[in-house]
Amino acid sequence: MPYKWFQSIKLLLVPALFLLTLAGCGSPSLGETYPLESVSSKDRGQTSRIYRAENKTVPVVAKELADQNQPDEMSKEDDQHMFLIYPDEIYHIQQDAAKPTDSLIEVDSKEYVRNNYDSSFLQGYILASVLDDLFDGHKKGSYRGYSSKDIYKPTGTYHVPTAEEKKAAPPITTSGKGSIVKRGSNSKNADSSVGSDGSIFKKQVEPAGSSSGKIIRNSSSSSSSSSGSVTPKRSSIFSSPKSNSPPRTKTGGFGRITKRR
Repeated sequence: MPYKWFQSIKLLLVPALFLLTLAGCGSPSLGETYPLESVSSKDRGQTSRIYRAENKTVPVVAKELADQNQPDEMSKEDDQHMFLIYPDEIYHIQQDAAKPTDSLIEVDSKEYVRNNYDSSFLQGYILASVLDDLFDGHKKGSYRGYSSKDIYKPTGTYHVPTAEEKKAAPPITTSGKGSIVKRGSNSKNADSSVGSDGSIFKKQVEPAGSSSGKIIRNSSSSSSSSSGSVTPKRSSIFSSPKSNSPPRTKTGGFGRITKRR
C-alpha cells in the first residue's frame, strides 16, 4: 500500500513541476538566448539593456518571449514595434533600422521609461490605464526606442557592456572546440580521452595476456569429491575457509543449514 501511495503522489507531482517550470518566475532571462549589445545605466533605477535577435521579425521575437513567460500586457502585433509589460520592466521589441532583418530587444526599467519615453508614442501600443499608472500625468521625454536613439535622444547614453555588466546579464554561449571520444577501441593499446587537449581522463589499458591471478584446482583420485583452492597473484584480504567439507544438514525443524566446525 505505501508503494501505491508513493506512485500516485509521483504521478501528481511530475505534471505540477512541469507547469511550474514553464511558468517560471519574473521576466525571461534574455542573456541565455540573445547576446547583450548595449547598456545604459543612470541613478534612481534607470536602466536599459539592448539585446539583438538576428534574422527574426518583431512578432516572432515577441511571441517567443511571451511564451517563455506570460506578460501582464502585450501590445498588438506590429512589424515595427511591440511591447511586453512585466511587473518591474518593459520589453520594447523593435526592428533594427540599420539592419531590418534583425530585431532589437530593449529591456527598460519602468523608471527609465517614465523619465525618457514620449508618452504620446506609447499610446499607440500600450493601454491607457497602464500609461496613466506609469507616467502619473507627467510627460518628461521624447525617446522612442533604441532604433531611433540618434533622432529621439534619451537623457542617458548607451555604451558597449563591460565585463561586469555582461556577468550581470550573461550573453549566449558559443560552440566550443572540444571533442568527446567514446571509450573503447579495436586496437590493443588504444586509449581515449574527453576534451580538446587529451590530457585528462586517460583510459589505461593493461597489456594483452596479463591477468590478476590464477585458479588452481586440486583433484584426488582416492576421493569421490574434489576440493579446490584459489591462489591469487597478489596478497588477499580474505582468509581461507575453515573447512572445505560439505555442510551438515539436520532433519526436521525449519530446514536450516549449519556449517560443521
